[in-house]
This record gives sequence, C-alpha cells and structure tokens, in this order.
Amino acid sequence: MIVFDEVAKRYAGGYTALAGVSCEIRHGELVVLSGHSGAGKSTLLKLIAVIERPSAGRVLINGEDVSRLPRSAIPYLRRNLGLVLQESRLLFDRNVFDNVMLPLVITGHPPRDAGRRVAAALERVGLEGRGKELPAGLSGGEQQRVAIARAIVNRPSILIADEPTAHLDPAYAADIADLFRSFNEAGVTVLVTTHDGALFAASRPRRLVLAGGLLIEDTRPDGRPAQEVAA
Repeated sequence: MIVFDEVAKRYAGGYTALAGVSCEIRHGELVVLSGHSGAGKSTLLKLIAVIERPSAGRVLINGEDVSRLPRSAIPYLRRNLGLVLQESRLLFDRNVFDNVMLPLVITGHPPRDAGRRVAAALERVGLEGRGKELPAGLSGGEQQRVAIARAIVNRPSILIADEPTAHLDPAYAADIADLFRSFNEAGVTVLVTTHDGALFAASRPRRLVLAGGLLIEDTRPDGRPAQEVAA
C-alpha cells in the first residue's frame, strides 16, 4: 500500500533528514516508527501526506507515485489520509463540532451526512455530546481527541500520527494508544511515531527504527525482520 523506494530528503544548507530509505507498509498494518530526535520520523510522515517531497527516490501509495503529484491532485489524495500532528492545531475560535467538521467542509461534503459523520467521530473518540464546547475549555488529552476525530471524520484508509501522545500524561497516552489500536482493528492502516516504544507493545505492531536518516530496523510483530535493512 505504501512503498518507500530509496527515498532521500535533503534540506537547504545540506541537512539530510532521510538517506535512501526503502520499505513497504501493507494494507491493515499497525506500524510504530521510532528513533532519536532528528532521526527523520516526522519527515517520513510528511512525505506520505505530500507536505514534503523527496529529494530522490519515490513514495508510492496504492501504486501511485505521490511524490510527483501535481499540487491540484494533493487534496484528493488527502481524502484517504488521516493526519494527526504533535500539536493539535485546533481553531480556538470554533467549537469542537466545527473543528471536526472542517475537512468535510473543505471537500464539499453534503451537510446532513457531514453532521452525522462528525457526531460519529466524536463518539468514536469518547467526546459524544461535547460538540458545542470550545477547545480552550478542554484538557490537552481531550484536545488531542478532537484532533483525532478530525483526522478520521473522512473515514480514511490510512491514519498517520506524529508523536500523538508526546505531551500527555501516562493515563491519557495509554488511552490514545488504545484508540489507534482500535482503528487498526477496524481495518485502517496506522503509522504512528513515538518515543515510548512500550506504549504500543500490547498491540504487537510492526516496528521501524530510524537513526540519522537511515532505516536501521524493520521488525514484524513476530519479532522476525520484515526485510534486510542497513546495519
């Protein structure tokens, strides 16, 4: 489903975030991506969502080279992607319902069905009946749940999340990890970055480890290497 083919990403000034990364993520997998700060984790996710484009190599989703998509086609790609960033990036002048509704408004979704989808997404993340509240009145964990509801309201086939538990206390972090596990059990392909490898251990995910822009480990849930990677 998602293929990285010798992908490199270099920024102005010569900084290399990724250096020849190759891997394939199959439909329905739960993948945990880890590595030190600056290892290239966030860059890898941004390449999937075409927030960034590779300097070399290819990123394919369902056989399509998204790294070469024209700008006009990117919104159509993102309809099948749910993206959760480290910061919730909510609109604090709009209530919870309107924040979750935003992707559906952008894509021109019929209002009646859009409302049902928003209500279902809020129920899914444990915020049923709280659509009229403003984000400022929510805890950090609740704000992250709103961001997750916004990411899944389009019912994406792929959900990617960049350190979604980074600023949460352990109890909330565990709840958020359980949410991602439940999405995966429903058939969604989930790719999440985290510094806390134990957080998703019970889900027995596939594990990718980056170091210095290189993929140094790719381990299946049974503990066996998924492929040969750089030593």
